[in-house]
Amino acid sequence: MSTRKRPLSPHLQVYRPQITSVLSISHRIAGIVNAVVALGVAGLLVSVAAGPEAYARFAAVAGSVPGLVVLFLFTLSICYHLFNGVRHLVWDTGAGFDIPKVYASGYAVIALAVASAVGIWAVVLGGAA
Repeated sequence: MSTRKRPLSPHLQVYRPQITSVLSISHRIAGIVNAVVALGVAGLLVSVAAGPEAYARFAAVAGSVPGLVVLFLFTLSICYHLFNGVRHLVWDTGAGFDIPKVYASGYAVIALAVASAVGIWAVVLGGAA
């Protein structure tokens, strides 16, 4: 009997990434990131409850360049997860399973997520000026 080490089932090293697999994995990662965002919101609320000094420290970290980059990525994660979740809800109705529609909806999710995140930040930064 041969003792070659092979994967028990096809895995990432066997298949070339496609938009469907990349978006599926990204959706799961975005869900995890959004749970971390919830912890950040809890941190914000704790800093507000702890007083003005604690909130000032939190605001200084969040308002720094790295903090703003992280906040933008969180915004992008939330937008992506929202639009891809709507895409999955449409799929739950049995619609949109044709390969061209799957690819079109995938690219639409990416475009909508980026556009909405940029739009949200344009409003946020425009209102701060």
